[in-house]
Amino acid sequence: MEPLEQTVALSHQRPELDSVNGLSANGFSTNGLSANGFSTNGLSANGFSTNGLSANGFSSWFTQDAALAEMVMRYLVRCAAPAGQTRTYTHPQTGQQYTWNGGLGLAPSWANGAPASRTEQQVITACLMAHVNRYGLSIPISVLGRDAMGALIPFTHQELGIFSAREACFFGNLFTQEGLFFGVDRPFTNEAMYLTRACAGMGGGGDDPATSCAPFSFVGACWQSCLPDNGGPFYRTCYRNGVAYQALTTRMRHPDYAQLFQGLNEEGGDD
Repeated sequence: MEPLEQTVALSHQRPELDSVNGLSANGFSTNGLSANGFSTNGLSANGFSTNGLSANGFSSWFTQDAALAEMVMRYLVRCAAPAGQTRTYTHPQTGQQYTWNGGLGLAPSWANGAPASRTEQQVITACLMAHVNRYGLSIPISVLGRDAMGALIPFTHQELGIFSAREACFFGNLFTQEGLFFGVDRPFTNEAMYLTRACAGMGGGGDDPATSCAPFSFVGACWQSCLPDNGGPFYRTCYRNGVAYQALTTRMRHPDYAQLFQGLNEEGGDD
């Protein structure tokens, strides 16, 4: 993982983020996952240890589209396993070896080989969604929330100051196909104009924000569907169709936000 400089121009590169101005990695990450990864049905909630990657089901899923699967795995391991751990897989047909680095460590039991609990399924889903960028860009984000065991993702006031633009909340369950949902964590005047990295196609052309972001569903303002956490400036639980989900909240650096969403008629939204 490479350190990120003070100013990063938005580009089609995919830099890996280790620190910003000397801050520890904690919840820092970079997005860039393709939303196409959510259309694959081969991900299993069974144990996510290295041994689990040798199962026939995983091999079949990976072989269907190795390039897309490799991208999904890059972010999946980053979300599930802690920093310092890796997961390695050798393609049975090509012999190519892939190694993916852990990062946020949000699903410790699943990462150690146990079947994913419902909470782990939810938090991994939220984490993958938070890393989607339909623009084909990769920018630094701050991921806030708790892991599946309830432990706080570490953050500092310095981090909140650098990543001052509140962006979005993410929740759902990819594994049970209950739905993938995201909302806006900023006041806005026209939800049809609101653009997120997860829904770059939404614009002023009459698109329905509730359906134009498939496979994601836009739910409006986060505070209408979610409850805040007492431990920090993020949402702990979000509700949809009578189901409670553990959520994650993202923040961005204000220059990145302003450059991505030029012309957005927004109101406030910074801390």
